[in-house]
Amino acid sequence: MAKKVSTVVKLNIPAGKGTPAPPVGPALGQAGINMMEFLKKFNEMTSKQMGYVLPVTITVYEDRSYSFIVKQPLTSDLIRQAMKIKKGSSNPGTESAGRLSKDKCREVAEKKMADLNANDIDAAMKIVAGTARSMGIDTDV
Repeated sequence: MAKKVSTVVKLNIPAGKGTPAPPVGPALGQAGINMMEFLKKFNEMTSKQMGYVLPVTITVYEDRSYSFIVKQPLTSDLIRQAMKIKKGSSNPGTESAGRLSKDKCREVAEKKMADLNANDIDAAMKIVAGTARSMGIDTDV
């Protein structure tokens, strides 16, 4: 028989650098998860993706066991990495932080495709372009 789900916790944690400091610690503590065991597994699993912030979905069951899914890095992180910039524009509507080429957009969309709600690469590129525009980055898509 399947276990009953108690809670689902969604967090964004830096790859390989999970610590019990807020916001991770309190969220896991409230859910009743063995924090150090989770962080050790997470850091070990994500050490190859250092430098990215990874979305994690943790499913906690009533017997306090858990399972977790680590998704692809945040789209904004992938865009910043592809463009080699530290951050987007502080005034997205008026100031530009650069231009995202169609090739770079395709590259980011291919990396993120598994987590996007898109049927093909063109739809995924439009989603990535929308994220770039919200960061104050002009696009060729």
